[in-house]
Amino acid sequence: MMLSLSSTDIQLPSPRPHGLAKYSDLTEMARGGNGVLYSAFDQIVGRTVVLKMLLPEHRLDRGFRRRLLREARVTAQLEHPGTVPVHEIGEDDEFGIYYAMKRISGENFFSVLRQLAKGEESVAAAFPLHRRIEIVRDTCQTLVFAHAAGVIHRDVKPENIWVGNFGEVTLLDWGAAKVWGEPTLDDGRYPTSPVRHSHAPHSESDKSSMHVKHEEKTYELPTLTPANQLIGTPTYMSPEQISNREVDERSDVFSAGVCLYEAMAIAEPFRGKNRDETFDNICMRQPTPPSERSPKQHIPEEADRIVFKAIAKQTTSRYQSMREMIADLDELLLIVRQDESD
Repeated sequence: MMLSLSSTDIQLPSPRPHGLAKYSDLTEMARGGNGVLYSAFDQIVGRTVVLKMLLPEHRLDRGFRRRLLREARVTAQLEHPGTVPVHEIGEDDEFGIYYAMKRISGENFFSVLRQLAKGEESVAAAFPLHRRIEIVRDTCQTLVFAHAAGVIHRDVKPENIWVGNFGEVTLLDWGAAKVWGEPTLDDGRYPTSPVRHSHAPHSESDKSSMHVKHEEKTYELPTLTPANQLIGTPTYMSPEQISNREVDERSDVFSAGVCLYEAMAIAEPFRGKNRDETFDNICMRQPTPPSERSPKQHIPEEADRIVFKAIAKQTTSRYQSMREMIADLDELLLIVRQDESD
């Protein structure tokens, strides 16, 4: 958006409005299960922002109010180039709790991958393999910062990765985040006891079930919803999330590994016919290596090693920190850029 003198040379409104009254031109952008996003113009500062608030049916619900306020404060405290700045948190008599944040341009990474899956040539030219790996690497860098601050995202997925028009990579939606040392705001919705038990196959006859049976054209399949007791998105959850066990930064490592596989192969590694099959795939089965799954993408075999270390079933077998994963991604990028230039 071009800077306009009309938004810089005007006088401050008089009397000065407060709360939502200072925002004009509210236009709905999107809505999800609990909240709604509006584009709005801040008459005091003279800029377009995004407002997030609860859907009307949830505005008086104490649990939803607490979670939106917590999301706003976690996002506001994570000041990093890979997060969205929060400008204001407030409450309106009519609309309830809301917060204002920077409006960012571009599109989410899932949209990019979906266009690549459809064979969009212009998108393929703009997002070659090295660029897609860079986007995951930049997301991991944001997670390094969050983990250092004691925050686990718990819902890392391409749909929450925003790719800006000028190369920016932003990790969105910290509403499911876990903050170390803070109580879990479950309000009775999320039980603390395990809700799922998975067992790996042991016998020779079970060996064929140890590999994922991949669904074709996964980007055309409907979105899978999590079970009521679980936080996250099924196709990107770690095994410990699915079993509702304690999670740490290695859970985000797992989700980032799934994103890396998807970014390179343009295919989902664990997607099954339904949610339960997807969970079984994550907990018990190995996907086809990305270099074999999508040979036309020219993925180096080194990428297979990185992916499988990130998505190891056992936390002790994964990268123990996001920094370790980034170091290997940097090495992989050197290989990929060399291959692309030859």
